[in-house]
Amino acid sequence: MSDLRIERPNGDAALEDWRHVHNVIIPTHVLSLDEVRERARRHHLEVAYLGDVLVGCSTVRPPEDDTSTVTVIARVLAAHRGRGFGEELYARGLDRARELGAEVIETVILSSNEDGLRFAEKHGFVETERYLLPGDTVPWVTLRLP
Repeated sequence: MSDLRIERPNGDAALEDWRHVHNVIIPTHVLSLDEVRERARRHHLEVAYLGDVLVGCSTVRPPEDDTSTVTVIARVLAAHRGRGFGEELYARGLDRARELGAEVIETVILSSNEDGLRFAEKHGFVETERYLLPGDTVPWVTLRLP
C-alpha cells in the first residue's frame, strides 16, 4: 500500500476534485458540479490524494433494473500513473462491488483512453461492446470480467 488517502467526497471542494479528474480523463463528457452532486446520490464516489495532491477518483455504480451487474471505474491523472494508485482505487471499487452483491463486474472506458483500456485488459476485463452516445464522436467501450 502507498500513502494514498482515498475518501468519499464530503462537500463541494472534494466533489469539485472528483469532477476535475473525471473531466480531464473524459473530456467528451464534461460534468458540472450539480451533475456530480446528483451522481454522488446514486453512485459510490471516491477521491484519491497523495498528501494534498489530487491523484484520481473512482465510481462504483450499483446494480440497476434487477440485475447483479456493478460498474467499477478507476481514474488516475496521467502524471500519477504507473505508481500503483489505479490498483488501489480498483481494489477498493471491487470490494465495494462485492458488498453490493455483484455477480458481474463491468467497467466503461472512453476508447481514446489507451492507458485505461490497457489497465482493464491487464486486470482480466474483456471488451463486450463499443457504442456512441448521442452527439459523441469518440466511442465508449464496455468491458466485463469473465
